[in-house]
Amino acid sequence: MKAVAIGASAGAIHALLRILPALPSGFTLPVLVVVHIPPGRRSELAALFAGKCRVPVREAEDKEPIVPGTVYFAPPDYHMLAEAGGTISLSMEEPVFFSRPSIDVLFESVADAYGPDVMGVVLTGANEDGARGLRALGAAGGMALVQDPATAYARAMPEAALALCRQAQALPLEGIIERILEAGLAA
Repeated sequence: MKAVAIGASAGAIHALLRILPALPSGFTLPVLVVVHIPPGRRSELAALFAGKCRVPVREAEDKEPIVPGTVYFAPPDYHMLAEAGGTISLSMEEPVFFSRPSIDVLFESVADAYGPDVMGVVLTGANEDGARGLRALGAAGGMALVQDPATAYARAMPEAALALCRQAQALPLEGIIERILEAGLAA
């Protein structure tokens, strides 16, 4: 595994507060995170999580190198993409499902950049963003995980992802954390 990509919307903070602080200081994979944030608002996500995590956490910048063991949050009103050369690209292309940043855009880019060596995780959310991207990631041979809709604050996004990506596995947050830790410690 070379990277983890996570997408979340309604209920994201609660779910991510369970996952990201569980990453140990020796975690070796970069983690790229898209949370739906309304345009025109500053994001405090990187600052919030930096104080709670044992790995570096930052808001992504255009063309910066993707560093192992670092969590990157997409900035508000920008799509975040992983490029094959190991850098982040930010884009102002059209919103997807009314969202920029879009989970689909991130997942499709990591599928292209990392192929079977990426894990995609769809968490709680109230729309369908992430479903098509997770399907692309799974088709590229990546590991597709979805928060069990019964445990999600908002079920729509996990349900849409499970409906479109047949190889996706539904897990409670504890199971997702376990898989992420296994991948990051085995890398």
